[in-house]
Amino acid sequence: MPPGFLTRAIAALLGREGRSLHLRAAGGATLVLLVVMLTGSWAVVAAEQGARGANLTTYPRALWWSVETATTVGYGDFFPVTPWGRVVGAVVMVVGITTYGMVTAALATWFVGREQRRRHHVAHDAHALGEETARVLRERFDRLERLVAGEQAGRGERP
Repeated sequence: MPPGFLTRAIAALLGREGRSLHLRAAGGATLVLLVVMLTGSWAVVAAEQGARGANLTTYPRALWWSVETATTVGYGDFFPVTPWGRVVGAVVMVVGITTYGMVTAALATWFVGREQRRRHHVAHDAHALGEETARVLRERFDRLERLVAGEQAGRGERP
């Protein structure tokens, strides 16, 4: 049974019905990245255990390695030397790159959506203002026509 915080975090990332699909996908990808980093750290330690020249022999080192690999920082201080360790590294890299791409796309979509909504509101307000201005001008012209028609009738002229 996962701890209460983890359960709430998973529910917050994946469980909201009102959230858009891209935000749920980014949240899900982040959760997958976390699982891959934790599992990858364990797997690389298992793959590197006893290998000649291995430097990923403890879980804390492997966890740091998985974080720098997923973020594509890759300082080079830790690296796998066995073929299976490199396979684990490739998986962590691909999942990390994909996740950061999805999160970036979700943020960009959010910003673009906000701007589109703002522009829609501005256009709607401008349209409403134009309608109100046209109504006021029609009323003024009607009043002017009545005044002009009244003056012409008072002078005996035909409108």
